[in-house]
Amino acid sequence: MPEKVPQSKPVQHPSQEPAQASNDVAVSRNIYLDAFLTFFKIGLFTLGGGYAMIPLIEAEIIEKKKWVGKDEFMDLLAIAQSCPGVFAINISIFIGYRLRRVKGAVVSCIGTALPSFIIILLIALFFHQFKDNEIVAAAFRGIRPAVVALIAVPTYNLAKKAKLTWKTAWVPIASALLIWQLGVSPILIIIAAGVVGYLVGRRGTRKVHEVAGIMDEQRKADESVEEEK
Repeated sequence: MPEKVPQSKPVQHPSQEPAQASNDVAVSRNIYLDAFLTFFKIGLFTLGGGYAMIPLIEAEIIEKKKWVGKDEFMDLLAIAQSCPGVFAINISIFIGYRLRRVKGAVVSCIGTALPSFIIILLIALFFHQFKDNEIVAAAFRGIRPAVVALIAVPTYNLAKKAKLTWKTAWVPIASALLIWQLGVSPILIIIAAGVVGYLVGRRGTRKVHEVAGIMDEQRKADESVEEEK
């Protein structure tokens, strides 16, 4: 019997593993820097509060970077709105955590908050010098209508993505009237909406299981009839 010649394993150069590790470190550092710069730009050009940030986040995070999908972004928006704290900070923390866990959340949070901190600090230092300036006052008067549009557009887009119908449109309308006319706390509205959503979802799940059970029984009955034939 001819002796089997042992096959030699491919030689792996020692330099390959360190090179791969360095590439991974470089990619990790790049994602942190990219997240910081992205949210810094979003925070820098956001006027009118966190809701005006939504179009910029959609353009940068969903369409350009593709860090999260549209459906997942809707879920993150709902969670950010329901949590205490500033909406802009909340959504940046959730997206950063989605990218790189705790470190990503910290980097994204700092990137979002830093522009506002710097701008407000500068305004506080030099406010007395231009508070009565007509040019500055006119500029703010021109910004206000644009801010309304920046808030109205994402509100309309959220309503479309939430797939509101005539049967469900009464929920946001009733919530707005309760807050505006009766002064009901938004916290109570959020809690009530969560409870109602849970009950409705649980009922819908139960119906789905019931329908699935009926279909399964019907299928078994059809199979038994075919076997008898």
